[in-house]
Amino acid sequence: MASLHFKFAAMNSGKSTQLIQAHFNYIERGMFPLAMTPECDSRYGKGIIGARVGLKLEVDVFDNDTNLFTTLETRSKEQKIDVFIVDEGQFLSRDQVYQLASVVDLLNIPVIVYGLKTDFKLEMFEGSYHLMCLADKVEELKTICWCGNKAHMNARVSDSGVVLREGEQVAIGGNELYVSLCRKHFMNGKASA
Repeated sequence: MASLHFKFAAMNSGKSTQLIQAHFNYIERGMFPLAMTPECDSRYGKGIIGARVGLKLEVDVFDNDTNLFTTLETRSKEQKIDVFIVDEGQFLSRDQVYQLASVVDLLNIPVIVYGLKTDFKLEMFEGSYHLMCLADKVEELKTICWCGNKAHMNARVSDSGVVLREGEQVAIGGNELYVSLCRKHFMNGKASA
């Protein structure tokens, strides 16, 4: 029976590495995964999921207007889809999360979504909130703060390393813009030793 999985973590936890490995595992077993990433995340190029360890995967993109259920329904008539894997799930809209639930329930295609739970102000993203509500399985992937404790906060930092508390919810970036911190160091704004 198909299910909807949401795998979340702070920045730099290896989400993309795990996604690329999962995609590879399906192919290695002779199965047909379909992976997509939001068009707004072009850090590695449009339609490329990149991991800090050097792995890359070319995939299709979706935007805010993409109906993911219709997309999967159409594609599944053209080719077999054994799993649908979504990167950066925090950027999904409420409607798109409900469409993913319909992909599972009506098309019987498992869906695995990777993404952040909260932004740099500790507020949930729209997509993450609805994934937490609808997912059959929710799993937190672990990473560590500079102090060695569990990091589950995404701190946005300035060029000089100051933890920022104001700004737009979405600013696409990597290590140059974000650092994962434990709650203690996030709360006191200490981005490094």
